[in-house]
Amino acid sequence: MKLKNYSLAVAALVTFITGSCFAQSQLPQPPFAQSSLMQPQLAQSPLAQSPLAQSSLAQSSVAQSESPQLPDTPAGNQAKGWLEVFNSGNVEKRREFLQKNYPSRLERFDRETEMRRRTGGFDVMKVEESTPTKIVLLIQEHIGDQIARWTVEVEPAQPNVVKSFQFQVVPRTGEYSFPHLSESELVTAMRKRIDELVAVDLFAGAVLVAKISKMDNKTVFAQAYGLADREKKTPNTLKTRFRLGSMNKMFTAVATLQLVQNGKLDLKAPFGNYLTDYPNKDVASKVTIEQMLTHTGGTGDIFGPEFEKNRLELKTLQDYVKLYGNRGLEFEPGSQWKYSNYGFLLLGVIVEKVSGQSYYDYVRDHIFKPAGMTATGSEPEDRVVADRSVGYMQPEGTSWEPNTETLPYRGTSAGGGYSTVEDLLKFATALQTNKLLKPQYTEMLTTGKVDSPLGGKYAYGFIDGMVNGTRCFGHGGGAPGMNGELKICPGPGYVVAVLANLDPAAATRVADFITNRLPIK
Repeated sequence: MKLKNYSLAVAALVTFITGSCFAQSQLPQPPFAQSSLMQPQLAQSPLAQSPLAQSSLAQSSVAQSESPQLPDTPAGNQAKGWLEVFNSGNVEKRREFLQKNYPSRLERFDRETEMRRRTGGFDVMKVEESTPTKIVLLIQEHIGDQIARWTVEVEPAQPNVVKSFQFQVVPRTGEYSFPHLSESELVTAMRKRIDELVAVDLFAGAVLVAKISKMDNKTVFAQAYGLADREKKTPNTLKTRFRLGSMNKMFTAVATLQLVQNGKLDLKAPFGNYLTDYPNKDVASKVTIEQMLTHTGGTGDIFGPEFEKNRLELKTLQDYVKLYGNRGLEFEPGSQWKYSNYGFLLLGVIVEKVSGQSYYDYVRDHIFKPAGMTATGSEPEDRVVADRSVGYMQPEGTSWEPNTETLPYRGTSAGGGYSTVEDLLKFATALQTNKLLKPQYTEMLTTGKVDSPLGGKYAYGFIDGMVNGTRCFGHGGGAPGMNGELKICPGPGYVVAVLANLDPAAATRVADFITNRLPIK
C-alpha cells in the first residue's frame, strides 16, 4: 500500500472508532446519518493468526447469548457471506466475494482491510429489521466496545447483488450498556484489557485515570506500556511525550475563547474582519469564527495531494494560507457539518493576528504555563525533543515502521503537537477550575452545539457526548503512528487520558473501555 493511501485508510478507520474525520452530515441530522463508515484494502490481518483470535479479547463483551441466526433471505445471505469472509481475515476470499456480489466496493478495498485489522471483525448482536431486499443488523467489533447499525440492501432480481452497505455508529444503551464498576473493579478490568492488547502489539503508550475535585486530584490508575523507540529499546513512561494529532484543537479553541472573553474577537463575525488580506474575499466574508470552531464553515481539509507535495515546506501557519487561501467553499457555511482541519488552521492565524504573538507563543503563555503543562509543545520534527516518542505504523499490516515520512514539519493549530498524559490531566484540571477561562466561557467552550459523527455534539474544539449515561467532553486525535484521547467527565469527576505511539485506534480503544465502565459517583 502506498504511504499516502495508508494515511487515508487510517483516517477512514477513525470513522468506526469515533465517528469520522471525513464523515459528512446535513444539518440537523443525527450523528452518522448517511456516513459511509467503513470503506473497503490489502494485507491479511495479523489478528487472524494471532493469539488474539483465541483470547477473551476476541470475544464479544456483550454476547449475553449466542449470535442470532440471520434470516434466509437474499439480503440476509449477502450479509452473512460478507461477514464470514471479513471475519476470516482472508483477503483473497473477501476480494472474490466483493467481485461477485458488490464490485463497486472494490474501489475502497484497502480501507476495508485496514478496518478489519483494527476491529478484528464483527459479531452480530441483533437483527433489527429484515425484508427480502434489506436487512438491518446491530454489530459489535471483536476487539473493542464500539457497536454500529449495519444496513445491507440488495437488488430484487437474482443474483441479488449488493446495492449498498451503510454503517451508523450508535451509543450503547439499555440492554447493551455496560455495568458501572467501582474504582477497584475498574482498575482490575482495565489492567487485564490493556495487558491483553499489549500482548498482541495493539497498544503501546500511557494511560492515566484521575478523579479531580476543588480540593485535589486523586490518581486512580497511571501506567505506561511498550516502547517509545523500538530500535533503541527505550520504554514508554508517564513522562513520554506523544504526538497528539487533532487533540491540539482543544488548545486552539481555548485560545480563541480567551480572545472572545477579552473582547478582541466576535464569534458571530466573519473571519475576514480580522484577516483583511485573506486571498479569497468571498470565503472570508461568509465564514464566521463560530462556524470554524464547530466545523460548519465549509473550509475543507489540509491533507491530500497538495499537502503530500509540500509537506516539508509548510513551516508556518501562513504557508498553509498561501497554499489553500484561494480555494472556495465546499458548501454554504452553516448548512452542513464536515470536519475541517483548515478551519482550525485559520483560527491559529487569527490568534496570531489579534494577539500579536505567534500561535505557539500564545498557547505557551496563556494555556500551557497557567496550567503547569511543562511537557507540551509543537517543536519542529527536525529538532531533538527530550522524551518525544517515535510513532509506529503498519502500512502493510505486517510489521511496525516509523511514521517519520508522514509527519508535517511541525504541529499547527489544527493538530500535530505533543504532550504527556500528566500534562493532559493538568490541562483538564485548569479548565475545570476556571484557570483558563471564566466559568461561563468554559461552559460555552465545552457544551455541544452541532450534531456530528464523532460520538456526540461538537462544541468549540471539544466533543460533548454521553458515555453509558455519563456526560464526557474532550477530543481525540489520530493519524499514522499516533492516537490519543482526553475525556473529561464532570459529573463523577473523572479524567481519562490515553496516548499511544501506534496507529488508531490504539488509544481510543482503551479510553472507550475505561469511560464505558467508570464509577457513577
